Amino acid sequence: MEKSAADGSSMENRSKRKEILEAKKARYGLINAACSVEDPLASFPGCVHYRRNGLSLHLESGRGEKLSSPLKQSIRSLLKINMEGHYGREWPSEEKVKSREMIAPEARYIFVYDSPYMRSCNETKFSPTRESKRVLVGFAHYRFTLEEDLPVLYVYELQLEPSVQGKGLGKFLMQLLELIAHKNRMGAVVLTVQKANLSAMRFYIDMLRYSISTISPSRVDPQIAIHKNYEILCRAFDHEAKAKLV
Repeated sequence: MEKSAADGSSMENRSKRKEILEAKKARYGLINAACSVEDPLASFPGCVHYRRNGLSLHLESGRGEKLSSPLKQSIRSLLKINMEGHYGREWPSEEKVKSREMIAPEARYIFVYDSPYMRSCNETKFSPTRESKRVLVGFAHYRFTLEEDLPVLYVYELQLEPSVQGKGLGKFLMQLLELIAHKNRMGAVVLTVQKANLSAMRFYIDMLRYSISTISPSRVDPQIAIHKNYEILCRAFDHEAKAKLV
């Protein structure tokens, strides 16, 4: 007995649905696999120290649900120093949002520490037991997530203490995040920047060559964008991500 056109169409639809579900499952699999990596920096041992332009710093991985109370306070202090002026009157409410975000289980971190003890030992070995000697001078908060159904590394925060700014550390951290994204098969690195933060906009667009994404308010709807105080930037790594996000 010959199959009817309706039967053929039904089979084709089921096949498409199955293909879509399998692709979705694969994307979530990538996210889950990336999130399960205990220490992303272990794959890049050459990047755990930053010794340039008069700086001697040590990098460590971290997770939002494992932050100590002193570390939470250091993060809040650095956020306030760098961001309060850009948010203005919106800062008190935004600070609450960022405080919730920073301890989320999906939050991942790269912490940057200065250590006088390490310098006093001719920088031969970093000693994590000297907790009181370490000073947090910067951090990156990132997550593995989906944007436009694509797995991406989303940079929530990149914050540096003023004394270490302008010395190549920010560029180094972003390049490291891109390496982590590649290692975990993410399609792009995505981030949000306040329009008022002109130095950050120049840093990402002019120095690092990030693009304003198709999902940024200014490209989705310029009329709505007038009332939005941020842009979404991205760097895509593959054709699919470039087609959807750039």
